[in-house]
Amino acid sequence: MLYAFAFEQVGAVVSDLYFLNPHPQHGQEAPEHGARLELRVFESGELPGSIYSARPITIGRPLWRVDLLQDASAAPNTFDRTHHHRDIVGWEPGPRTFVEELSHDPLGWLTGRLTDVSSLLKETGIAPRDIPAADAEGLRAAAPEIVDAVRRVLERVWAGELGRPEADAGAGAGAGAVTSVRAGWL
Repeated sequence: MLYAFAFEQVGAVVSDLYFLNPHPQHGQEAPEHGARLELRVFESGELPGSIYSARPITIGRPLWRVDLLQDASAAPNTFDRTHHHRDIVGWEPGPRTFVEELSHDPLGWLTGRLTDVSSLLKETGIAPRDIPAADAEGLRAAAPEIVDAVRRVLERVWAGELGRPEADAGAGAGAGAVTSVRAGWL
């Protein structure tokens, strides 16, 4: 599932996510699942036909990411692997940043970041020119809707509807052959 909230040049995307064996070197050998939110660059293309034609839309590079993840075998709401990525270079995230407040109240923490975009920019090192003032205001105004989409995705992950491995992941492979699985839009 993918939700997109686009403004003029920047927007937020939200998706369910599932990883198998994401960081064995850090003792995270069990699968993890949950929701991911990214601030992304959006581009609106020229109309390819008449005034009634569909407009091409590109969801481009990520600027910031928060992963509301937990051990897939844990009870809902544990958020034991919840973190964010302050730095993203190109398409690659920097190290995971674990914040106590994020694990204790992830939706409240996320609301705070989306409603205080100037603090988010300072914390992450995103250049103010990367998020136009109108887009920052759009994020602020849409924060309740964006966070509600994250909540709905998490509820569906916990219900077993989303955040699962693909049905055919590892199909036909011998036991133990699958060492890495990633499922989800983001």
